[in-house]
Amino acid sequence: MKKRLVGVQELAEMLGIPKGTIYNWKSQQRIPFVKLGGRTMFDLDRIDKWLAEQSFEPIKDKNAM
Repeated sequence: MKKRLVGVQELAEMLGIPKGTIYNWKSQQRIPFVKLGGRTMFDLDRIDKWLAEQSFEPIKDKNAM
């Protein structure tokens, strides 16, 4: 069975960013999260979708060709 929820530490390690950044994004409601009791958890399916929404395609420079 695939792991569905992860905590702050594991998500920070997966994304390669500091835990503080995850906490900041959570407090600013910039990243989807789930509250289970007193714990903040992250649904990996929703995080994957959120990451896709944060992606930008590069603009092709017409003058560079």
